[in-house]
Amino acid sequence: MDTNYLLLVEDNPDDEILTLRALEKHSVANRVVVVRDGAEALDYLFGTGDHAGRDLYEKPTAVLLDLKLPKIDGLQVLKAIRTDPRTKLLPVVVLTSSDEQRDLIESYNLGANSYVRKPVETNELTAAIGQLGLYWLILNRRPD
Repeated sequence: MDTNYLLLVEDNPDDEILTLRALEKHSVANRVVVVRDGAEALDYLFGTGDHAGRDLYEKPTAVLLDLKLPKIDGLQVLKAIRTDPRTKLLPVVVLTSSDEQRDLIESYNLGANSYVRKPVETNELTAAIGQLGLYWLILNRRPD
């Protein structure tokens, strides 16, 4: 069982590909589970819907969470993560193109561990994601 992996919650296929390539380029070889909307993220984390029966002891090391998601937005996903005892300590990095101050403030109010605005330039985005992966998968310590 690989318990050192990322959950990427991203609805934009281009951003998904860039994120996966950036992690690979920076030799972050860990598994990345991708879900494409807020409802699927919650189903994955709590073992419901299409992810019913998933081993809930296998939790991601961190969640990379976009805010502008279909079905359930990222702030609602973050709130659900923080209010459930099974996931309240799960590191959540908001990785979004939103430059709205209210999104930044609300993300931290809801318990985000970090807020990273996706750079517009591909090279900058690749560097930022590579650093995020290295930090959250290799350097950061988390409770069992």
